[in-house]
Amino acid sequence: MVERPDDEWSLRHEGYDPADEPLREALCTVGNGYLATRGAPPEARPGGAHHPGTYAAGVYNRLTSRVAGRTVENECLVNLPHWPAVTFRIADGPWFDVDTVDLLEHHQTLDLRRAVLTRHLRYRDDHDRVTTVTQRRLVHMRHHHLCVQEVVITPENWAGPLHFRSELDGRVRNTLVARYRDLADTHLEAVRTDRPAPDCVLLEMRTNQSAIPLAMAARTTLTGGADPLRPTPRLRRAPDRIGLDLTAEAAPDRPLTLGKIVTVVTGRDRAISSPADRALRDLPPARPFDELLIEHEQAWRHLWERFTITVEGRPGTRRTVLLHLLHLLQTVSPHSADLDVGVPARGLHGEAYRGHVFWDELFVFPLLNPRLPDLTRALLRYRHRRLDEARAAARRAGHIGAMYPWQSGSDGREESQRFHLNPRSGRWLPDTSDRQHHIGLAIAHNTWQYHQVTGDREFLIHHGAEMLLEIARFWGDLALLDPARDRYVIRGVMGPDEFHTGYPGAEHDGIDNNAYTNVMAVRALSRAMAAHAELPARERGELSERLCLDPTELARWKDITHRMFIPFHDGVISQFEGYGDLAELDWETYRNHYGDIHRLDRILEAEGDSVNRYKASKQADVLMLFHLLTADELLPLLSRLGHPITPDTIPRTIDYYLARTSHGSTLSAVVHAWVLARAHRERAVEFFLRALESDIADIQGGTTAEGIHLGAMAGSVDLLQRCFSGLETRGGRLVLNPFWPEALGTLEIHLRHREHSLRLRINGDRIEIGSADGTHRPIRVVCRGRTAELRPGETIRFPP
Repeated sequence: MVERPDDEWSLRHEGYDPADEPLREALCTVGNGYLATRGAPPEARPGGAHHPGTYAAGVYNRLTSRVAGRTVENECLVNLPHWPAVTFRIADGPWFDVDTVDLLEHHQTLDLRRAVLTRHLRYRDDHDRVTTVTQRRLVHMRHHHLCVQEVVITPENWAGPLHFRSELDGRVRNTLVARYRDLADTHLEAVRTDRPAPDCVLLEMRTNQSAIPLAMAARTTLTGGADPLRPTPRLRRAPDRIGLDLTAEAAPDRPLTLGKIVTVVTGRDRAISSPADRALRDLPPARPFDELLIEHEQAWRHLWERFTITVEGRPGTRRTVLLHLLHLLQTVSPHSADLDVGVPARGLHGEAYRGHVFWDELFVFPLLNPRLPDLTRALLRYRHRRLDEARAAARRAGHIGAMYPWQSGSDGREESQRFHLNPRSGRWLPDTSDRQHHIGLAIAHNTWQYHQVTGDREFLIHHGAEMLLEIARFWGDLALLDPARDRYVIRGVMGPDEFHTGYPGAEHDGIDNNAYTNVMAVRALSRAMAAHAELPARERGELSERLCLDPTELARWKDITHRMFIPFHDGVISQFEGYGDLAELDWETYRNHYGDIHRLDRILEAEGDSVNRYKASKQADVLMLFHLLTADELLPLLSRLGHPITPDTIPRTIDYYLARTSHGSTLSAVVHAWVLARAHRERAVEFFLRALESDIADIQGGTTAEGIHLGAMAGSVDLLQRCFSGLETRGGRLVLNPFWPEALGTLEIHLRHREHSLRLRINGDRIEIGSADGTHRPIRVVCRGRTAELRPGETIRFPP
């Protein structure tokens, strides 16, 4: 029997509709940070409603294609062989196909507590035979190479031979995303198949450009009730797949259980002789699914103890929060720490964005920092290892320092495409998203925040300070002194908005003085100087010598932090210089005509127009400043730059851009919820709920099927953790300034600050924070201007 979890710990899909399958497969992905497998049925083959997909962190391959008369190169996260492949047939009938039988019952459940996917169905075939099928699947969280599947077949009104087929199928390609289908998609080549034991098969393959070897070993067994059956497996072999056929006699109400245990190993692993050798060594003897579940469940229990975030008061909210945390931990987990990988924007759940790493760690790290700081450290090391590539990119662009890529993959070069397809017009257009140099500012922000939360001086000394200084060098060099203004300016970039790639008539040349970029550049320069000063004298001297960093350059940085130009118009911060001169868009007309205008840029291009002509943003841009920086940080910075803003500037700026944003990115709802939380709690809750629903309801109309939006998932949870709670780390203190919406009831969070394991509880204006027992030093907690000392084993309350 399959234990049914509590409703809030269960994502349940009733019925079967082929049109819904791609979304289900993404949402029902199971993984462990090393690899993840989409929730495609075991019998599925690529094409039609289903897309079997297994993706291992960091396994990329680069191919060239001819598109619209041009040669383009793309590096992709590789779809690995379909390890769950199992199907069956009754006697001489056809192999089971869910799309051709008469389904009597079908439901699929993702157990969020244990990351176990269960599918249950009943069907009637052409001979009036009724059969029940139950399948369970997991990707093991304790033993990261291990994947397990169980298929139970129970005849209801028939008897006869039942044939099973269990394979490792390497005939997979990267074909999930329709708009990429003109691109080369075959990334694997066969190496070897073998049968090391009667119940065991081995498949070895290799990526055809990056030459990463990979191996899968599978053990397949068949039991009837508690009794092991010993059918003679028949080998099926081809160069790119291998499997076993097994047959048993079935009888009414007597279940037959096929167990499949698979190990997956790639050449990127450490401490291995070869992937095939390790796959066979790690393959356990035949064991029931429930035995293999025990340690997997234990590992997940330990993770959930760290990531407890409970919302009481709104039905369904906690389940979605748990779903988001589950997919975060299935993408980056303690297993990721040894892999030299980044945070892929779409998780390990599909092929959108080709599995690339963008800036989503900006939204992910706030959840990891207070719970798994070693994991954050490892993910930042991914950036540090690619620092030389970022330096080379800066040199090629005529600058010094480090210019990190907007899209990163295996080695840290720029992976942004040069052309992209507009599905509305069918035209391939130039893509200038590599002008989003603000990715380096996000990396600098993440590095400093990690240091603030953890106090990890060793990381700052050996890795963090170097990244901060080299990022600062790039921005210090990119900033030019405009004599007419007597201020520094930054030209030819793109901001987070992404719609505006240039000015009317110069569509692809970038824009000037993006306010977010300029402010965050000042912030990065300030933090780099602070990190430099914080280093011990010897290490500071050695790093300065190695980087050829002299006092003149530091003096220039300081000057920039006092004289950077920030554009304003109509009493609000301008998204970029000249934004106020653009035309207003008739939003109502476009909404009435098109309905969904999230991708307004595609609509306008298909009409022969350009979004560059209008005051229209895809997502939060200026408002990102209010998301990342508190008023205590932003207002003094602007004042130092000669822009002492009035009290109404920030709310006016928020309202101004809220009316001019299409929310074409799932991150937009996260940021808007954040910036509205102080003054417009009801609207903030609306955007919070939109962020929660962005993937589970697929509000962008099909994009989630290509891979979940990891930044939005993490960001929606962070709205509870930091925004509505007002939680921040400042100068070694824990600061709370809650604006908790009554509609969300009670919040409880477990987190770690320095050495303290903390439990935070907020209900209305009441705040309670307790620390577990220990011998570490007390910490200071500040709430609404009142400071208290929290010792291990104690609990403090505000108001007292």
